[in-house]
Amino acid sequence: MTNPGWGGPYGDQPNPPQSVCVRHPDRPTGLACSRCGRPACPQCLQAAAVGQHCVDCVREGNKNVRTAQTVAGAPVTRSAKTPLTYALIAINVVVFGITAAQSGNVTSNFTGSALAQAWSLNSLLVANGDVFRLIGSGFVHIGPIHLLVNMFALYLIGRDVELVLGRSRYLAVYFLSLLGGSASVMVFENPLSLTAGASGAVFGLLGAQAVILLRLKRSPAPVLIVIALNIFISISIPSISLWGHMGGLVAGAAATAGLVFLPNRRRGPESPRTSAAVSMAWISVIAVALVTLGIIAVRMLDLRAQMGI
Repeated sequence: MTNPGWGGPYGDQPNPPQSVCVRHPDRPTGLACSRCGRPACPQCLQAAAVGQHCVDCVREGNKNVRTAQTVAGAPVTRSAKTPLTYALIAINVVVFGITAAQSGNVTSNFTGSALAQAWSLNSLLVANGDVFRLIGSGFVHIGPIHLLVNMFALYLIGRDVELVLGRSRYLAVYFLSLLGGSASVMVFENPLSLTAGASGAVFGLLGAQAVILLRLKRSPAPVLIVIALNIFISISIPSISLWGHMGGLVAGAAATAGLVFLPNRRRGPESPRTSAAVSMAWISVIAVALVTLGIIAVRMLDLRAQMGI
């Protein structure tokens, strides 16, 4: 009977192979992902609620996380940035500065300004082919008070609406409101009159805000009071375009209703309803635009017939 001692066959057994990171084969590791069980180095692991997950499992898990959205489908962000509202205000201010420089008078910028005369809304000139006036008139203001009132209202209302709708929807509602106000002016006001200002778009944003509150099941009473007060002012002061305000209000509210009431919220990253639902919301906006453009086209044909063109 022999004694093999510590140097015998039992003491010389080879060590088992050490695990290596699945993403870095040159890195031995004793760690593993608590989700998939694969070995991973510390660089490829992230702390989880239970254990630690490899970067592949983290990436796969993020795909299934539903992003928080507003009622209009816009992503909810921590930073409340509203660049479009500020950009629109800046454009209006720049246009006013140009008209004031051309006229040589800040308080009477409309008189003597080629830009103001070229962009202000006149139904007969629109019917004659100056269709840019339908939108351009929304960036021209008559005097600094007119500009300040509209820009202050845009600052107060526009930021909230932009956060809820998101940038693309916000721009669509804003310009549809402008277009709706111009269409209403062409139909109901004197075709010889000149109209200018962003108030039609501002009224459209007021309508959008009221619709958003209804969608959130909150009382729109404060917004409706503001709308009613502004309608009273529009009726009381002859120089204010009541129909421009009303057209913008209706167009903005109608476009926003389609965006927030149609089922356009994502159910998940692989949901078959996602693309169809978003399309439905945008189709409603396009429908409002087509109706507005149709009204303008009919009025243009009517005015051209009256002018014998």
